[in-house]
Amino acid sequence: MTDPETFDVVVLGAGASGLMRERGGQARRRVLVLDHAKKPGLKIRISGGGRSNFTNLDIQPKCYLSGNPHFCKSALSRFTQWDFLERVVQAGIQYEERSHGQLFCTGTANELVEMLMADCRRHGVVFRFGTKIGEMERSGEGSYEVGTSMGAVQATSLVVATGGLSYASIGATGIGYDIARKMGIAVLEPTPGLVPFTLRGQDSRDLPTLAGIALQATVNFGEVSFTENVLFTHRGLSGPVILQISSYWSAGQAVLLDLLPGVDLFGHLKTQRVRQPLKMLRTVLLDHFPKRLVEVFLEVDLADRKLADCSDRHLQKAADRFQKWTFVPGGTEGYKKAEVTCGGVDCDAISSKTMEAKAAPGLYFVGEVLDITGWLGGYNLQWAWSSGWCGAVRLA
Repeated sequence: MTDPETFDVVVLGAGASGLMRERGGQARRRVLVLDHAKKPGLKIRISGGGRSNFTNLDIQPKCYLSGNPHFCKSALSRFTQWDFLERVVQAGIQYEERSHGQLFCTGTANELVEMLMADCRRHGVVFRFGTKIGEMERSGEGSYEVGTSMGAVQATSLVVATGGLSYASIGATGIGYDIARKMGIAVLEPTPGLVPFTLRGQDSRDLPTLAGIALQATVNFGEVSFTENVLFTHRGLSGPVILQISSYWSAGQAVLLDLLPGVDLFGHLKTQRVRQPLKMLRTVLLDHFPKRLVEVFLEVDLADRKLADCSDRHLQKAADRFQKWTFVPGGTEGYKKAEVTCGGVDCDAISSKTMEAKAAPGLYFVGEVLDITGWLGGYNLQWAWSSGWCGAVRLA
């Protein structure tokens, strides 16, 4: 039997967190990065419509979900959005700010990948793409051996940067969770995050006719609230505000939507009843909502009423239909449409400073494989940069 090839560090995954290097580190250690894909940074390349929403100007711990809400604080404070932006600027990559502090490349996301690869090359990192990763074993001497389609490799340090289950179309797997479980590390149940909702019951018959309609909305689930665009689709609800709330949503539970945020619709209807009593209720609503939406949402008994014929109860009923819409999703579009994975490797078992497993010296978990999920808008890539940097500093 051929002895495994030996490295100091083996990194599983050539994504955002796996490609991060500490620029001040010395090229003393021999590092191998393995990935089943044929080229690095696939998620980076396709994110943001190919322009990569690579960070956000307003990175805060409150923008991340986790069973351990304090875990992300150390990494985010030690390698910030400003630190990554400095790298982008030094590399000559042009970028632009969009709404809500989101930063995108003005060129293509390939520039980011090339920047990261150049950093790795300066450190002498060895890459093997198109390599299937097999079983991992821990030896008694404190090293880790990983079987691959190109032969076994061994290292004293193993970095799991395999991501989650989102973007299944590009080959995402749960291998990182399998490694954690094998080492006795708990994995919080993974679920799709930043994902569209699907329909059920009467909604599945009524709402598909609204496909293509987009409007500003406030969506609430429990104490969590977001205001952005909602998009009606043939299968359900999508758009930024739905993706945001989906990471908090629990199956079978209702979300509350206000389709006219910032407006007191009931008060407005009462005012119009005084000013234009002969005007149809439906006509007043058409000043604020698309015709198809009004036709579906306005109750049949109110559709042909003049404002003069509407009591306060009628007007409140109409206003609530649009501003207190209780929607129970049938489910989500799953990992095929999810942008992130909620849940993952239990952060309580990991050092928030080094990303090293507390019970398995030399084993590190970085990026999406951990139970850290950011908001839509560059937060998840920033987590990848920050957590990957922390692991790289420890191993420099």
